[in-house]
Amino acid sequence: MLGSAALHAGWNWLIADARDSHAITAVAMVTGAIVFAPVAVLTWDVEAEAWPYIAASAALELAYFALLASAYERADLTFVYPIARGAAPVLVLIVSAAVLGATLSFGEAAGVLAVTAGVLMVRGIGRGAAHDGLPIALAVAACIAGYTLVDDEGIRHAAALGYFEAVFVITAPIYFVAVALARGPGALRAAATPRAAVAGIAMFSAYAVALAALEIAEAAPVAALRETSVVMATAAAALVARERVPPLRIAGAVIVVAGIAAIALA
Repeated sequence: MLGSAALHAGWNWLIADARDSHAITAVAMVTGAIVFAPVAVLTWDVEAEAWPYIAASAALELAYFALLASAYERADLTFVYPIARGAAPVLVLIVSAAVLGATLSFGEAAGVLAVTAGVLMVRGIGRGAAHDGLPIALAVAACIAGYTLVDDEGIRHAAALGYFEAVFVITAPIYFVAVALARGPGALRAAATPRAAVAGIAMFSAYAVALAALEIAEAAPVAALRETSVVMATAAAALVARERVPPLRIAGAVIVVAGIAAIALA
């Protein structure tokens, strides 16, 4: 799961640091779908009942990638990533409790408060607060929460890799064409670099590695470990990319992960 977290943080950094986040996202999605297609075909097991969930997940994933690329064009990785990843489990928990009738435990409630505090620290408080990009980062979190709830049901009717490939076969061409129309074919040609290929392969690999971990461990600790990507992304931006990351934002990212762990392990 630490490997999956590193891959997830890595492809987000590659997209956030690119000149054109939308173009590199489009190329990465198509690359990932093509590279993993043979594996998906060999393990294909998708029932007819899965397709409504696949369609709903594809719509949410399409919005997710579009919003994520837009957020990275307005704010840096260490702002967008902790908020998007941290708020998503909270939204899932709230919907599960309010709509699906799930019971909220003390540990989960404490986790929600911790994530909220961490997000506020990442955002900043007072005059130093960062406002640009916050609504989009929260919208990204809503998309993550949405496809998490949809996929939780859809995966009951399909093998995981086949399900994920089916979602990407729908979303990748649509997003690719939309970017070509909006930014021109030249933007896509410029984005067709090894960076985009690595980002696309990392997208799928992070998911595949997470599935492998779920086969040998319980879901709660696996989910908690995966969210260490928030700290990894923040640390990498500060240490490797030499990005100026305020100490309060680093502390907020750590608290976000602690809150997610409390929710997952409750």
